[in-house]
Amino acid sequence: MNKNFTYIVECSDHTLYTGWTNDLEKRIEAHNTGKGAKYTKTRRPVRLVYFETFATKEEAMSREYHIKRMSRQEKIKLISK
Repeated sequence: MNKNFTYIVECSDHTLYTGWTNDLEKRIEAHNTGKGAKYTKTRRPVRLVYFETFATKEEAMSREYHIKRMSRQEKIKLISK
C-alpha cells in the first residue's frame, strides 16, 4: 500500500505552509534546500509540525485542500492536538 501524506510545516518566519506528498522526508528536505514549493524558498528552514497519512493521493489532496481553507487559528488548534 502506498502512503500519501498531508503535512503542515512552519517556516522560519512562523508562517504555516500546507502540502501533500508521497515521500514526506524528501519533501521536507526539498523545502529546506530551496527546491520545495515556491512559497517556502525564501522562508527556510522549515519545521514539520503536523502530518496525516492516507492510502490514496486523492484523500491526501482533499485533506490538504480543507487545511488550506482553515484560518491560522484553526491550523494552530489542529497542530496542538
